[in-house]
Amino acid sequence: MAGPPIESINTQPPIAEPTAPATLLLVDDEPSILSALRRLFRPHGYRVLTAEGGLAALDLLQGEAVDLVISDMRMPGMDGARLLERVRHVQPHSARILLTGYADIASTIAAINDGEIDRYIAKPWDDNDILLVVREALARRSLEMRNRELTELTGRQNEELRALNMNLEQRVRSRTAEIEQINDMLNVAYAELKSNFMLSMQIFAGLMELRHNGMSGHSRRVAVWAKKVCARLQLDERTTHDIHVAALLHDIGKIGFPDGLLSKPVSVMTPEETARYRKHPLNAEAALMPLVQLQTVAKFIRSQHERYDGNGFPDALDEIPFGARVLAPIIDYETLMAGTLAERRFSPEDAAASIRRGAGSRYDGKVVDALLEVLKEPIEEDRDDRCISALELAAGMVLSRDLVSPQGTLLLAVGYVFDARVVRQVREYAQREGAKLMLHVRRETVVASQS
Repeated sequence: MAGPPIESINTQPPIAEPTAPATLLLVDDEPSILSALRRLFRPHGYRVLTAEGGLAALDLLQGEAVDLVISDMRMPGMDGARLLERVRHVQPHSARILLTGYADIASTIAAINDGEIDRYIAKPWDDNDILLVVREALARRSLEMRNRELTELTGRQNEELRALNMNLEQRVRSRTAEIEQINDMLNVAYAELKSNFMLSMQIFAGLMELRHNGMSGHSRRVAVWAKKVCARLQLDERTTHDIHVAALLHDIGKIGFPDGLLSKPVSVMTPEETARYRKHPLNAEAALMPLVQLQTVAKFIRSQHERYDGNGFPDALDEIPFGARVLAPIIDYETLMAGTLAERRFSPEDAAASIRRGAGSRYDGKVVDALLEVLKEPIEEDRDDRCISALELAAGMVLSRDLVSPQGTLLLAVGYVFDARVVRQVREYAQREGAKLMLHVRRETVVASQS
């Protein structure tokens, strides 16, 4: 059956049919029209179902899933508009097309509004036009179904992603807590390692003092002055640390000296002794260089006897490492008072005056100024510090100063917490050495141990 083209036909190029064969349901009360439509659609690969009325069509839809329904408008019992409205509820994803005559335009508009009909085709139809409309409706429905599937998939994936994110956040929080705990443990371990490192440096510094009683505490005093001068010069933490360690170890290169040379003032040494003495900074550097963390320290120690005017040893440097410039006047100040630099022991005032005279020639004037200012500072008594004998020592007390033997050997470092075993060992040591061993401990730990 053919007729003039309908006005609502889309003139776009034919749309490709879906790969799976679509099922069409044709509904009309005239068998001849159903036969004509069936002959039209079957050659194009569609699966075609027919029904001669609205009720028959609804019965068929109970057991069949269809992709598109074409219904005539005027049918007895149930017209096409009512049928397609029912189809919208029974199978909402199927496309719906209404066949109608020109006289039914008002009811057709109502059907479009109420039944959400996709298209209407006026009778008589053009075969090419109706084929195009069907292909377009099926393609649109296919896209809508694909869009729904993708939307549902996206929703499921979003829910899964949300669950994964929540799980991930929980895992991140848990992992962060673990990392923080590990960092805390590492910080404690690093603090212990640093404390043990400094204790080792103090022990090394005491090795020389065991061989020369007159030098008891010399290296530690140099280290204390060095830290104060670094603070006065506002040096950074790393530089201060290296200078402090270099001060503790500055005499380590003399460990192979004979006893007579150790106690002999530099000013009265023979040429052979002077030559050997001048090698001690090189010996110290060679001993310390294998330790990576002490390489800067080793360079400071090597240059401790360089002069600011370039006439020092062992390298006669014009550009002296700053750490060595800090050490030079402090070491000489201490050795002048110890009597190992000149033939006589200098008083603190005479030693300070000698250092002052060397500013700009032997020493860096800026460092000398800082040292002289530090020497003027009053010694502050620690009000939280209490001096006790070995017999008064009890478990739980904490050292507030290094514990040093009468020979200058470091026994225990500041901050050490006594337990019963070490208390017993300290008392036995004091009794064995026959010395009145005095310890400085934190006052609050004394009170705690007594209570």
